Amino acid sequence: MFSAFFASKKWALWAYLGLFFLLFCLYIQTNLNVAINEWYKDFYNVLQKPQIKPLEQTSTKDEATTSTQNTQANHSSTQDTTKDEKSKEQNTSKQDEQKTKQNENDDNTTFLNALAMKYYKSLTKSHFGENGVDKQSYIIEDFYALIVIFLFIAIPYVLVATINIYFASVYAFKWREAMTFEYLRFWKNKDDNIEGSSQRIQEDIYNFSKIVESLGLAFVRAVMILIAFIPILWALSASVNVPILRDIEGSLVYVAFLISVGGLIISWFVGIKLPGLEYNNQKAEAAFRKELVYAEDDRKNYAKNETMLELFTGLKFNYKRLFLHYGYFNIWLILFEQMIVIVPLLIMAPSLFIGAIGLGIVMQMNNAFDQVRSSFSVFITNWTKITELRSIYKRLKEFEKNIAYKKH
Repeated sequence: MFSAFFASKKWALWAYLGLFFLLFCLYIQTNLNVAINEWYKDFYNVLQKPQIKPLEQTSTKDEATTSTQNTQANHSSTQDTTKDEKSKEQNTSKQDEQKTKQNENDDNTTFLNALAMKYYKSLTKSHFGENGVDKQSYIIEDFYALIVIFLFIAIPYVLVATINIYFASVYAFKWREAMTFEYLRFWKNKDDNIEGSSQRIQEDIYNFSKIVESLGLAFVRAVMILIAFIPILWALSASVNVPILRDIEGSLVYVAFLISVGGLIISWFVGIKLPGLEYNNQKAEAAFRKELVYAEDDRKNYAKNETMLELFTGLKFNYKRLFLHYGYFNIWLILFEQMIVIVPLLIMAPSLFIGAIGLGIVMQMNNAFDQVRSSFSVFITNWTKITELRSIYKRLKEFEKNIAYKKH
């Protein structure tokens, strides 16, 4: 299965250079994901702290009220100046704290998110200046500037993702081509009739190459995201104000990991019968298809009503069992995906409502937590594909034995 593509000199260029190109596209996408995560923080901070302009006052008020207001203003002018000085000191101290936090975030960069940090800083510098998106309040022009920055991140992501999807499809088809002609060479040398050989060569090979390619890229993407986002989520864990968790360094990373491992264990037991059911179902499909193929040349001796009814009854029985088991597995999977959404918000809510963090940090943490948790849960989200691949792999291994396939 693998040697026909990766151990062949004929397909070496496609196998290895193509794989490198796919991994490079994943690297670019991971960096853009990190840039989007940084954008979340600044964007929601802008929404939380708008600079509200007061309406112009009309001159319809009485002179007495204006005079009293002036006198009150004169009395409070000294107090306002002292308040302004205190607020300036507080603002400078907050800016210093933000700068130190930013420096700590810079120390947590890895080779998978360093490019994203530099790219995002260059975008904010070109639109906001040297200090970046660091103000006490924001105007509508700042909002529009962040929308433009988002487009500079999102549009390249769309282009790279589209190219990656297209090339991955071509790559899987090349893998199928290599396996098809490799198997045909051995299959033609066998004189005995091998049951389901047409399905193995035509359908299973294509599904195997397609699923392995998609799962492989999904797992590599998950590893890249973990390397890029774990340092970010680790640093954001310092803002947690929940008992027990606030005393654990990097608590959000551990929570995401434990949730994913627990979900994987439950998924294993809930879907433990699915691979066997998929295998039996494909055998029933092969027998039904075989009878129809023979009937194309000899309708008198094949595809009789009794035979077709018996074959389809077995097929129907297998599908009912398969649908039932997938039904309760999907209940668990959808429930897990829906309930996990509120976990990071529950963790960060106490810090938000005591004013320790802003909305931007909450949204940045929520996105980073989702990236790390979904990467840890890559086996859960792809469980259906994994089940199908296990069934296909078992059938192809049996086919290799039947055709006496020898690896290079």
